[in-house]
Amino acid sequence: MEAFRKAAESGDAAAAEALLADDVVFHSPVAYKPYPGKPLTAAILRAALRVFENLHYVREISSPDGRDHALVFRATVGGKDVNGCDFLHLNDEGLIDELTVMVRPLSGAHALAEAMGAEFERVRREAQSG
Repeated sequence: MEAFRKAAESGDAAAAEALLADDVVFHSPVAYKPYPGKPLTAAILRAALRVFENLHYVREISSPDGRDHALVFRATVGGKDVNGCDFLHLNDEGLIDELTVMVRPLSGAHALAEAMGAEFERVRREAQSG
């Protein structure tokens, strides 16, 4: 999913949002419950682009039918190195209808949880206005 990779690496939140289906569901690496809908997922992506530093993808794995993608990344959050993977599923129109993020190590996950927690109120406001 070259378009998503380029949008994330360049910090282009609008380009990333344009790739989302209206009924997209986001699965956080640090929260149990899924976050449904484009406005909320887009707000979460904007926050993630604010907290991830030096985000770059190192590998992409795709299913033969091109509907499932795993994008392996490296970044820094709050001074902690983070390795992770974005799992994307595309609907019939080629838009992302499911986005799952996983990160490691635990110290990086804690740093991400803290940084995203600090963004939570802004995410909520943006999702409601979006």
